[in-house]
Amino acid sequence: MPFQVAGLASNFDWKSFVDQIIDLERTPATRIEAEKTANSQKVTQLGTLGTRLEALKTAMAAVNSSTLFGQRTAQSTMSGSQWTSSAASNAPTGTYKIAVSQLATATSLRGAVNVGGGLNATNDVSALTVATLPIGQAITAGDFTVNGQKVSIALTDSLQDVFDAISTATGGTVTASYDNTTDRVTLASSGGEVLLGASNDTSNFLRAMKLGNNGTTTTTSSGGLGTVKTAAPLATANLATPITAVDASGNGTFSINGVDIAYNVNTDPLSAVLKRINDSGAGVTASYDATNDRLVLTNQSTGDLGVSVSEAAGGLLGALGLSTGAALARGTNAEFTINDGGTFTSASNTLDGSSHGITGLSVTVNSQSTETISVAADTGTMKAKVQGFIDGFNAVQQFLESATKVTTDSKGKVTAATLSSNREIQEWGRTLRTLAFAEVTGATGQIKRLADMGIDFKSGSNELEIKSATKLDQALAGSSAAVDSLFTKDGTGLGAKFGDFLGRITVQNTGQQERLNKANTGLDEQIAAIERRLVQQRSLLESAFIQMETAQSRINQQQSAIAGMFPQSKS
Repeated sequence: MPFQVAGLASNFDWKSFVDQIIDLERTPATRIEAEKTANSQKVTQLGTLGTRLEALKTAMAAVNSSTLFGQRTAQSTMSGSQWTSSAASNAPTGTYKIAVSQLATATSLRGAVNVGGGLNATNDVSALTVATLPIGQAITAGDFTVNGQKVSIALTDSLQDVFDAISTATGGTVTASYDNTTDRVTLASSGGEVLLGASNDTSNFLRAMKLGNNGTTTTTSSGGLGTVKTAAPLATANLATPITAVDASGNGTFSINGVDIAYNVNTDPLSAVLKRINDSGAGVTASYDATNDRLVLTNQSTGDLGVSVSEAAGGLLGALGLSTGAALARGTNAEFTINDGGTFTSASNTLDGSSHGITGLSVTVNSQSTETISVAADTGTMKAKVQGFIDGFNAVQQFLESATKVTTDSKGKVTAATLSSNREIQEWGRTLRTLAFAEVTGATGQIKRLADMGIDFKSGSNELEIKSATKLDQALAGSSAAVDSLFTKDGTGLGAKFGDFLGRITVQNTGQQERLNKANTGLDEQIAAIERRLVQQRSLLESAFIQMETAQSRINQQQSAIAGMFPQSKS
């Protein structure tokens, strides 16, 4: 549209006139907008109500649980107890004096000691480097003392270098030697008692060689020195007995408790074989005892249980002293009494119903002592769930009251809440109150309604409260089965009735929101149609006024031309 200045020719502000007409014509759209806003506010309120209904459903489901009112606590009455106890749902309540006279231990199969080969095949140790000696503990560099004289040792020294250093430091009085037949080191003095060590020694050489004072002129290693090299392949692990029960590629197999374990002497170190055992289903933990140079298999379960091993002659277990020369240290069963009765036994230190006969009670013990375990109803958990139901119920009632109230101020002005005209949701609130107040048909025991367990409506209010905490505690502690029936009775319990009703009104609430949203969609279409018509009407009005301005402009021009044709008379 060409640029126009309203009234330039006609001296009439027709643009403002058009705006006023269009505003008047838009009045129906304004009313529809107000209706749409009201609908949106209702949808928002109904959404909030839906959230609170869902919260109440969740809270009721918690108290409608089949296990809640059977939950138990199990605690030792002894302060600082290290025992742990638990009680399953519906475990019999009471106090149980448990006296443990013996703890359960695990069976272990201890292999023969000193399964590693000696330090050297001959007495000549000039080629043995200190840093790589196959012994139970690594030697540290530094100083050690012999007959009051400091002897320095470096990790790059040979064992013979160390022997020579001992002789030099003591002026030849003390000499050292290695005997390959016994795999021991001997220190001998030609000038009296051999005295080893000082408080400021920095090397552990004497301890690593198992040398100690004995008050004589000669001291010898207390045991064989050579041990298994756990990180080296089995074929070069310094085992005293060679492994021969393998195929041409070095593969072998042994069995522990019926579970086969494979190995390869050329690629597998002992550490890898131990991990393979521990990760298997053999039910044992395999470990290497470096101090005694032996392998130990310990059952992962306690109790007087066996450990069985098998393999072909010449296999790895034989080389490790587990098939011959091993000692079985049998485990023990736990022994205990309940309330000074007869003695029970348990393969585990976790004493449960299978060993003592008290269904659901489990006590893990770690000392030979006597403690009393009290099993009681878990009223704390029960009360928390009941309070959650009360809070959820009250939240719904508070919202319904706020969203539907109509108030009148001192001047007579009436104010209606967003959902004040919604009779359906007002009825929901009344029905919920009726359900909460009603007696449960078929409930067992003396608790037939919420009031029987100390819960009732606040005076002058639609909200529930715990009117008698003592009554509630007594009901939960002493009549939990009756409380359970009140909430969980099939078909007639509070859980069933609330669940059914909340399910229905949740669907109805959602339906109301959907209808309002659908209505708003229709209102949007009406508003859009009005706006389209107003655009067309504005266009027609503006076009007509522009034509009027154009015609007026031509008339004005003609008048000016005619006036110019006649000279003005002079007075």
